[in-house]
Amino acid sequence: MSFFRKFTEGLAKTSKNLRDKIQEIFRPGAVTEEFLEDLEAILLQADVGVRATQEICESLRLESKKRAIRSEDELYEILTAKVKEIFDAIYQPLKVSEVNPTVYILVGVNGSGKTTTIAKIAKLWIDQGKKVIVAAADTFRAAAEDQLAIWAERVGAEIVSHQHGADPGAVAFDAARAALARKADLLLVDTAGRLHTKKNLMEELKKIVRVVAREIPGAPHEVLLVIDGTTGQNGLSQARVFAESVDVTGICLTKLDGSSKGGIALAIAKELRIPVKFVGMGEGVDDLKVFDPEAFARGLFSKGS
Repeated sequence: MSFFRKFTEGLAKTSKNLRDKIQEIFRPGAVTEEFLEDLEAILLQADVGVRATQEICESLRLESKKRAIRSEDELYEILTAKVKEIFDAIYQPLKVSEVNPTVYILVGVNGSGKTTTIAKIAKLWIDQGKKVIVAAADTFRAAAEDQLAIWAERVGAEIVSHQHGADPGAVAFDAARAALARKADLLLVDTAGRLHTKKNLMEELKKIVRVVAREIPGAPHEVLLVIDGTTGQNGLSQARVFAESVDVTGICLTKLDGSSKGGIALAIAKELRIPVKFVGMGEGVDDLKVFDPEAFARGLFSKGS
């Protein structure tokens, strides 16, 4: 399966939702204000967000002054180009250390897919012949370490863990030391995902970041917020709260294949200016993809959906 095809399939529900509704309102020729108002409502319903929606509609308004939009395909070409432009404006490739172990800390609320995302990132690296260590720093939830251990064994990663209730900072410390001693290429740190409104959780995350930064120069290279793609605008709220507490450098957007709310990636990009780094396009361990602005934009309006 081609890279672009995977994005098309992963965004199938969002794309079908958008295309079906746009088909009902589109008429070839000059773009009217009535059409733009209807399009705005459709984009907002897909959780594209107010700012991104307004920018997309304004771009279409300006383009229509230059020429008539003769077909739906022409319309989708314009929309695709604008979506890609929004992503490109803040896009940053994943940071990778050239001298020390690369460290990614993953944060997010329970149920967002954080543990499985860690496993999938680990497999991406292991498939390239890299050595990966995962740190079970979610010591609050009893089953968290067990789940991570199962995934680590499945994909071939090593794990550093303490007993339930231990200090997460101590786990991060031991994992950082282990990553250096064992010459690991990548250290992935799992963290607790209790309600994102809890102040103590945010302080805990800050401590983990400080510990890792102290032990491995330049770390963490990414602080990745995992967001369930089916949650829509609630995902935007989560991103805003986490970004206020820790320096979130990127988003892992999961479960997109099961949602018609894939537009949330645009809302986050435009309103919070946090780039998407990974997208989850299915349940399989190989279904996490490094984010590609063009592939996502094309998938959002793909006819093959």
